[in-house]
Amino acid sequence: QVQLVESGGGLVQAGGSLRLSCAASEQINEYAMAWFRQAPGKEREFVARIIRSGNKYYGDFVRGRFAISRDTAKNTVWLQMNNLEPEDTAVYFCAADTSPYGSQRSVTYEFWGQGTQVTVSS
Repeated sequence: QVQLVESGGGLVQAGGSLRLSCAASEQINEYAMAWFRQAPGKEREFVARIIRSGNKYYGDFVRGRFAISRDTAKNTVWLQMNNLEPEDTAVYFCAADTSPYGSQRSVTYEFWGQGTQVTVSS
């Protein structure tokens, strides 16, 4: 059972950048890895995923501002977030799915980290 630990969240001004990290306890090339976020009072929202093949997919709201990447040797997945907006304020979660492709649906993912808070001030 893989364990996921996120880090890198914090407070940033609008237009700024953050890089989130997700450290996994097992080989991440066995999983589809994803980032989701959840703002207060809202449902968990798909941000990005990188599947076993290395293909990457993003939520519609990303609009080229975020980039997901991985290092299989370090068992780490990153989410580089640029040009942040106040609407990006949320808890960001890393997730892993044993299927090759994952999905944009949070219910697909079997393993979750504890989340890291991102706050963007205007």
